[in-house]
Amino acid sequence: MNIIALNGSARKDGNTAMLLEKVLEGASKRAKTEFVHLYDLDYKGCQSCFACKTRGGKSYGACAANDGLSLIPEKIREVDALVLGSPIYFGTVFGEIKSFLERLLFPVLTYPDPPAPLFPRKIYTGFFYTMNDRGATE
Repeated sequence: MNIIALNGSARKDGNTAMLLEKVLEGASKRAKTEFVHLYDLDYKGCQSCFACKTRGGKSYGACAANDGLSLIPEKIREVDALVLGSPIYFGTVFGEIKSFLERLLFPVLTYPDPPAPLFPRKIYTGFFYTMNDRGATE
């Protein structure tokens, strides 16, 4: 079993990272694991170029952008489980994870009725949210 965890927090040693590390620590007894800090990658969200939607195009079903995020969706296609983590700011997930989700999900969504994603299979997915700090320091 292969598992990838993506930290959507800017803090590499914050609550979100610690939680994801504990998840992978437990999983590592039975699975190959990988931990990715999204803030280490240089990328933007979806540019709405629609290259991923052009049937017969070289990027159909995949994001056409070539940047620091390009390899991550390819890795996710090969894993058995995906674990995402993000702090909650202003009532929603952090911008980095939201941009990542745009790039991961939009290319595989199609518009037939009923909707049929282009992603080749289902994978186990977990999303961990964190809030507040570990305690104020003076």
